[in-house]
Amino acid sequence: MERDRLEQILQEGEGALIEFKKSFSPSIVKEIVAFANTAGGTIFIGIDDSNKVVGTQLNNEMKSRIQDIANNCKPRIPIKIESGNYDGKEVILIKVPESRDKPVQCSEGFFYREGANSQKMQREEIFQYAQKTGRIRFESQHRSDFKYPADFDEKKFDDLMRKMGLTQTVSREGMLETLGMGEKNAHFLINNAGILFFGKKRQTYLRQAYVTCVLYKGIDRYKILDRKDFREEPVTDYENSFIFLQQHLNLEYVIKGGGPRLEIPEIPYEALREALMNAIIHRDYFEEGARVMVEIFDDRVEISNPGELLFDKEDLGRRSVARNPVIFDVFHRLGLIEKVGSGIGRILNQTRERGVEIEFDLNRFFTIIFKRPVRSKEYSLENDETKRKKKKAKTDESHTIEEQINLSDNEIKILTICAERPHSSNEILEKLGYKERPGSYKKSLKKLLDLNILVRTLPDKPRSPNQKYKTKDEIVKIIKNTYEPLTDE
Repeated sequence: MERDRLEQILQEGEGALIEFKKSFSPSIVKEIVAFANTAGGTIFIGIDDSNKVVGTQLNNEMKSRIQDIANNCKPRIPIKIESGNYDGKEVILIKVPESRDKPVQCSEGFFYREGANSQKMQREEIFQYAQKTGRIRFESQHRSDFKYPADFDEKKFDDLMRKMGLTQTVSREGMLETLGMGEKNAHFLINNAGILFFGKKRQTYLRQAYVTCVLYKGIDRYKILDRKDFREEPVTDYENSFIFLQQHLNLEYVIKGGGPRLEIPEIPYEALREALMNAIIHRDYFEEGARVMVEIFDDRVEISNPGELLFDKEDLGRRSVARNPVIFDVFHRLGLIEKVGSGIGRILNQTRERGVEIEFDLNRFFTIIFKRPVRSKEYSLENDETKRKKKKAKTDESHTIEEQINLSDNEIKILTICAERPHSSNEILEKLGYKERPGSYKKSLKKLLDLNILVRTLPDKPRSPNQKYKTKDEIVKIIKNTYEPLTDE
């Protein structure tokens, strides 16, 4: 492998098609089987978890052991073993093709790739997946009818690479191949995944690949007040669909009179984001007569996508299988998916905390139904359990606060800390007096973000190491009028 290509892969890091191993171990069979059961991929031996080349050595004995591991899988996996040199250090490459005879099994079981992780599955689950998705995945189908590079949108490509924080050090074709969006043989062939993200005339090749958002008057589909069809690429379609929801759903205000007000969405934004991502990432793109639908009624919001569950209904919220691992990988690299397989669980937790009713319709379409509140509530930053001294209550009616939002003492502290200036997560933990990160802290942080009273300084890169958090300006005013400044104890 060329040095530039390896440097590009080191920059991109692990993902749906890439796995790094510091040294050889027989446990590598899990990744070999996972790649074979999903979209194929490459295992690099001699690279550690921090993407640093530490080197290894490929001799005949190791090559034979790796080949035996692949041969002993059922069915046999026809891997390719190569080696390369990086600054005098040897790196072993194990190239694993997607199996045409799924499910593939090893002595430790069945595995499947989701994002940068290999997940163990039961035999009946992987059989169910293979039966429902077919032997050939939609994403990986190469399109000889696509006019590359004439119909390839370079701006979309550059924009997505920038959002993922990737600098191009190799050819565009090399980057597309690494991301699972094409293959270079005699000439470069783009696949359906590549067209989804970068096709100029996407509708010519993938007519079904769009999102329709509709606002209705009443509780049925009789009268349409607003409708938008989004036909860009999956990430932009997701962003535009969320904006449509923000525009047409109600906000609840927490302070009466002329003072600053706190706005709370009637349905938690985090839950809506997860539902939108779920619909776009997991939709069945083989269904040409259907698309992702976002529908707003007076009494509910429905977000649906074609494609039935790839596992038993009883496992909903506990298990996740990506129908489209390449699309999943892009969203994961963008930091939009925080934890593999936990999207439905987060939706359930967010709606439960806010008292929003939710239903799932799991037939040929996967539909999430959010019940809109009948009557809005009014909240405040009041906290009966706080241990800090409060300032003397003000008599100005413009700052009268109505009812309680039930913020914990630590949540009030986080808002107070971030009211001074933006703080990183580690800085907040230090001021709270924690040496380790407790589970309650992450839950509190997410709650404040979902309520839109705490915001990220880098909203487009939620997982950035440079991320900091800031209390919204109108909340800073309330904090200053209600609580003493926080001092270290």
